[in-house]
Amino acid sequence: MNSNSSFEEVYDAYKKLVYNLALNYVQNYRDAEDITQEVFIKIYQQLSTHDSSLSSLKTWVCKVTIHQCIDAARAKRTKKRLGFVVSLFKKDSNEPEFDEVVSTHPGIAAEDKEQLNSLLKLINELPDNQKTVLLLLKSEDLTQREVAAIMEISVKAVESLLQRAKNTLQKKLDAREGF
Repeated sequence: MNSNSSFEEVYDAYKKLVYNLALNYVQNYRDAEDITQEVFIKIYQQLSTHDSSLSSLKTWVCKVTIHQCIDAARAKRTKKRLGFVVSLFKKDSNEPEFDEVVSTHPGIAAEDKEQLNSLLKLINELPDNQKTVLLLLKSEDLTQREVAAIMEISVKAVESLLQRAKNTLQKKLDAREGF
C-alpha cells in the first residue's frame, strides 16, 4: 500500500488486525468493537499526515490501536477507582450487566475455560508495556522489530519486557498453585 492509500483501502486491509488486537488486549467483544471504531476514526482523521518514511502503514495502524487500547483500559480503571456504584445486573432482566473475560476468543481452542480465564486475568494484570509486548508477539505474531517500531523502543527493550512478562506470569501462576 502506498502513501496515497485511501481510507477504504486501509480499512479493508487492517480491520481484522485492529479488531483482533483490540480483542486480545481487552478480552471483551463490545469493548473491542468500540476500540476498533475509535481507531478507524483516528485513522480517518490522521491518514493524510502519516509519514511512510517514518513507519509502515501497518506499524502505524498497530500503534494507533495499542494507544487506543491502553487509553480504554485506563479509562475503565479510573472509572472503577472513582467508586461509581453500578448495578451488577440489567434492570429489565437478571442477566449480568458486564461480560466475563472472553474465553471463546477466535483462534483459541481451550479445553479448560476456567484455566484460560485465570490466565487471561493474569495477563490483564501485567503492566501495560509488558502486556502489549506479550500480545503483539504471541497473539498477533509480529516480529520483535515490528513491536519495537510500534512501541517506539529498542528490540532489546522488547526482549526485556517479554522476559519480565513471562517471569511475572510464572510467579503468579506458581503462587496460585502453592509452589
